[in-house]
Amino acid sequence: MHHGSHCAALVLGLLLSGCQPALQAAAPVSAGSDIQAAPVASFDWFDYQGKDPIFAAPLPAGTFQNPVLAGFYPDPSITRRGDDYYMVASSFTYAPGLPILHSRDLVNWTLLSYALTRPTQMDFAGLQVSRGIFAPTLRYHQGTFYLITTVVDRGGNFILTATDPAGPWSDPIWLPEIEGIDPDIFFDDDGKVYIAHNGEAPGEALYEGHRAIWLWEYDPVAKKVLPQSQKLLVNGGVDLSAKPIWIEAPHLYKVDGWYYLLCAEGGTADQHSAVIFRTKSLNEPFVPHTVNPILTQRDLPADRPDPVTTAGHADFVQTPDGDWWAVFLAARTYDQTYFNSGRETFLLPVSWVDGWPLILKQGETIPYRPAAPTTVAATTPGKVQPSPLTGNFNWRDEFTSKELDIQWNLLREFDQSWLKLDGDKLQIQPKPAGLDSMLQPAFVSRRQQHMHYESSTQLQVPTAGISAGMVAFQNEQYHYYLGVRQQADQTQVFLEQAAGAAPKQLLNQKLPAAANVKLKISGQAGQISFYYAVDNGEWQALGPVQDGKLLSTQVATGFVGTMLGLYSRQESPTSQPGTGE
Repeated sequence: MHHGSHCAALVLGLLLSGCQPALQAAAPVSAGSDIQAAPVASFDWFDYQGKDPIFAAPLPAGTFQNPVLAGFYPDPSITRRGDDYYMVASSFTYAPGLPILHSRDLVNWTLLSYALTRPTQMDFAGLQVSRGIFAPTLRYHQGTFYLITTVVDRGGNFILTATDPAGPWSDPIWLPEIEGIDPDIFFDDDGKVYIAHNGEAPGEALYEGHRAIWLWEYDPVAKKVLPQSQKLLVNGGVDLSAKPIWIEAPHLYKVDGWYYLLCAEGGTADQHSAVIFRTKSLNEPFVPHTVNPILTQRDLPADRPDPVTTAGHADFVQTPDGDWWAVFLAARTYDQTYFNSGRETFLLPVSWVDGWPLILKQGETIPYRPAAPTTVAATTPGKVQPSPLTGNFNWRDEFTSKELDIQWNLLREFDQSWLKLDGDKLQIQPKPAGLDSMLQPAFVSRRQQHMHYESSTQLQVPTAGISAGMVAFQNEQYHYYLGVRQQADQTQVFLEQAAGAAPKQLLNQKLPAAANVKLKISGQAGQISFYYAVDNGEWQALGPVQDGKLLSTQVATGFVGTMLGLYSRQESPTSQPGTGE
């Protein structure tokens, strides 16, 4: 779950003390309870349209669209209860956290809920956006769902449980003995329960990125790891002599009397892969497959068309019919290696050859439209998803609901007291917190799920002393803010850019007197353009096309994708950020 080059500092710096974070049990805040007194930003609607050429042609009968979850849904983990499939992905410091997705056919997914929904469970305050929740594992066992994951810099590894995956989920069961990341929970057929995870290599690390996979026994009744049960499963990776890096993301399965251990190897950049080991007994060493990796795209030509890269970090599920499928992360890139939309979730069948699972033969490209699972035939033909999560779609929020739509995310905190849904408007009470701060800014966002997209909104011209508008946000140091404000008795639209440093103003344009302003952000791979329209007037470009690569993982680093959303900020009456005044 790491970018190889950034991993050493990241992982070795994990202060996984295992101490339960000091969490304040806040009473639930009704959204907008104290919003009337102060000035507010008022938005009429938000619109997002995906326009990727790769999705444009009609889907041929009997196929499905990869990725099954477009945009920032990395580190997928999947489980099945009866005919229902459930999946979870990493969420870092976005709140609510740990999105839970549901499907009946492995292909069409719905965002069902989140496992982290309240401050008694988790506190991300002060954490940079790519910290927080790393790779989770989701499992169903005898009436209970188990979700095990790591919160980086805030307490380490923990388990959540629920009888209904829609929630509510329990408060964390902390696992202070386990140091490392990417925990897996495995229920053996003899009743024993095990936790595997990535951790530091035994003894001194032999090279940068030298890690190990460890195993503990867990007592689900006492909710504790059994002391002295730690065992080494894999040292370094498939072949220690080749100095493999970042063995991680372990998942254990038992099939036909064999224990299989599926791991990621190579770091999460373009050398990423999935590898497999097996053993007859957990007391004997795991033996690597001679045909590893069982999934990678690292050996393919960089200049191939429409590349899918960084493939790895997989999890298996078996259908009621006995077929096996894998979900895994990968990224759709432009200019060979750049992607702004984060690492996405793909689906492929698993074939078994001589007792070993295989996701994709080496040298083969990940197909965008593979043959569909037999489960797809059982779903209602032509049924449209309520909020599609792949393909080209138009998603629009008219703010007519009483609660914030499930697609929206906040940063770091669960507090929504600064939001109010008022009939058919979203009102945001501005805060002083900037997008570059480690606080919770007054910012709601949804995923950028396409390389080519348009996102727009309409807002009332804000009163003096505040600004409001749209944001394309990768992290605290890399984002764009297209805002509207009143300054010196005039209304202006402006553009701020953060490019590895504090945000600075690039452009501003005086607007004629108006009640409403429309704003639009248009992304075309590595280019991003900004527009405004006054009342019902025509769209006008605000300045030239800007550098969209600032929002790519390659430039901004970290593990998240770009988020698009609405933001409001208190403005100083005398100066504006980045203007030097």
